[in-house]
Parts: sequence; structure tokens; C-alpha cells
Amino acid sequence: MANYRTKLRSIGCSELNLNSFKRKQGAPRTSPNQVKKPRRAEVNYCPDYPTGQSQESLEEDRVSLLSEVTKRNNQQVVKEKMEKTFAYRRHEVIEDRPFIGEFKKRWPALFFEHEVEAEFKRITTAPLRSKFMQQLDHHSAKLMTIFKRKGGAAGRKIRNIMADLAKNDAIEMRRACVLKALMVYLNEDPEDLIKEYTDVEDNQEAMDQTVLGIFAIKRDGAELTDGLEDVGIIIEGVEVLHELDNIANAVAILFGLMYSLDLSYPTNLTYTFEVLQKLVMELDGKKLSTKAQVLKNKLFEGTF
Repeated sequence: MANYRTKLRSIGCSELNLNSFKRKQGAPRTSPNQVKKPRRAEVNYCPDYPTGQSQESLEEDRVSLLSEVTKRNNQQVVKEKMEKTFAYRRHEVIEDRPFIGEFKKRWPALFFEHEVEAEFKRITTAPLRSKFMQQLDHHSAKLMTIFKRKGGAAGRKIRNIMADLAKNDAIEMRRACVLKALMVYLNEDPEDLIKEYTDVEDNQEAMDQTVLGIFAIKRDGAELTDGLEDVGIIIEGVEVLHELDNIANAVAILFGLMYSLDLSYPTNLTYTFEVLQKLVMELDGKKLSTKAQVLKNKLFEGTF
């Protein structure tokens, strides 16, 4: 096997070159714990450049994308160029670990909803939003039954969250309540992910200091039946997307960005993202933490 891997490196297999101790003369050795490899069921983690393409030619395509993305009714051209430059972009994400603000300037096309979906599918081969919403809706009734059995302070907090459905039972509200209640059930705080504001200017400093999260802007005095003024995503203090319509959509897009940008799950939301990945999106669902396994057992209880 070792000889086989050496041969693959010699012909330019990207994922092996990425972690080769001999890749750069004089480079410090990488700890085995720092090896860059697929960890969340990525099918195309760090692919090779397309046949006949080089770093230089793909950089030219990246530069041309900067103008293409500003043109109206140009989505198909942008899509084709994003597909062509996928491997180049993945190498940049994984090898260079750029700051989000810098990366957004270099690849602005990635920060549109449809391109987040496309990138996620390139990486995992799975659809993003359609599967996320379908699975969330499929499990919602059983999840709400499970939530009702929760006692203590967490149970009271869950009941307060779910009480909003009595005033607004729209599907968007139901999805948002289920996601927030899920976080509480897993002993994580939904406010660590979803920040609700009534005034952007008064909360701009807090938004600028957000490492990773979703913001939801409500009109002051708005009723639960009123829609949100804006919903967006902040990463490293940078607003990367907005006008996402509702919280569940924002969570799905953020999940896609975690893959597109190869971001680690926040330590205070580890179980939430694990459940979204493995139970909702069914990616690498055989390896579960104890907490996720207990939830899975309850979720599928009586279905076999």
C-alpha cells in the first residue's frame, strides 16, 4: 500500500501530495492529527486540476469570473466557470486557509445561494436545500414528540420555543422552531448560532464580532405572523450572504458553506451540526456520538 501511495504521488494525486512530508524540501513535518483529508463524507475533497489545465490557466478563469459575476442574466456562464475552477478553488481553500473576507473578494460568485448549493453538490454529490428541507419536514413530527418528553430547564425552554407555533404555524416558523428546539435538546444554545436583532445600527458592533452565525432582523414591534426584515450569514465578522428569507434556509446555506469553505464545526454547536450532517443530510451517518446515537434511536423507534 505504501508503494502504491508513492506511485500516486509521483503522478500528481492531489490528496496525497497535500499531505506528503516530502512535498517541500525543508518544510516542517505535519502532525498526523493535522493531516488534511475528508472527514465529513466529502467525495471530492481536493480533486486534481482538469486535464489540460494549470494553476496559471485556472487563475485566468478566476479573474474573468470577477467581471462575469457582475453581468446581468449571466448565471449559466458563471456556473460553467465555477465548475471549471472547482479544483483550483478547493486547493486554495484547503492549502492556503484564506481569511473569509479575502476569499470572498477573490471568489464573489461562490457567495450566492445557487452557487453554495452547486459547490456543496460538487463536494458531496448530494443536493443541499431540497434534501435538507425534505428531511427536516419528514422528521419534524417525531422530533416534536421527542421534545415534549424533555424535562427540566431544557424542557421549559423548548416549550417556550414551540409556543410560537400557536401564533404562527407557517412552514417557515415550524422549521425554525424545530431547529432551535433541537439545539436546546442537544444542550446547546440556539442563540450561539441565531442572533435576532430589531435594529442593525445598534447591534453592528456585535455583528462585526461574530465569528460564525446567522442574523435575523425583525421590525421593532413586529408580530410573529410578520416576516423577517432580513436573514443573513456572518463568518469572521464578514456578512457573506443576506436576504435568505427565513432561518431554516439560512441554516441550510450555512451548512453548505461549512463544506465549501472547509470550516470546522463550532465547538459549542458540535452536536447540532453533527445531527444536521448525519441524521438530516445522511452524510457519514454510521459514525455517531453517543448523544446523536440516542437521538437517532428515539427518532427511528418503532419504524423497523
